[in-house]
Amino acid sequence: MDERREYWMRRAIDLAIENVRTGRGGPFGAVVVKQDRLIATGVNLVTERNDPTAHAEIVAIRSACRELGSFQLSDCELYSSCEPCPMCLGAIYWARPLFYCYAATRADAAQAGFDDAFIYDEVFLPPERRSIPGYLLLREAGGTPLQEWVRSERRVRY
Repeated sequence: MDERREYWMRRAIDLAIENVRTGRGGPFGAVVVKQDRLIATGVNLVTERNDPTAHAEIVAIRSACRELGSFQLSDCELYSSCEPCPMCLGAIYWARPLFYCYAATRADAAQAGFDDAFIYDEVFLPPERRSIPGYLLLREAGGTPLQEWVRSERRVRY
């Protein structure tokens, strides 16, 4: 691993440590970098904001997209102090950075009390059999917005 990547990873780790020390949130930090320039940072703000989606990676992605004026992180790199949870991994794929790096694994996070294994397991179950069940309702009507999208001349592909 080159020194430049290690530098950015240490920035993410330092953010996570500072977040714990200040009591703002959980032990997670993330940075988004483009052409070796810091674009945005994020820390876990779940409890501070009463927002279960305020994970470090998502906070950083939202901030970076605002900064870049884009809904994608083209030519960007994301560094996270810990392996992304399923929600953050999905956000990373939607944001489409060049790559992401992480310092601690999901097993390390589980040992600290942040165990997402059940979510990984739930994804493979049919929606109605999950611990929070999902039910298909009004499927015919649900297709209408998608059909409108396909016909729209104003759609932006992503």
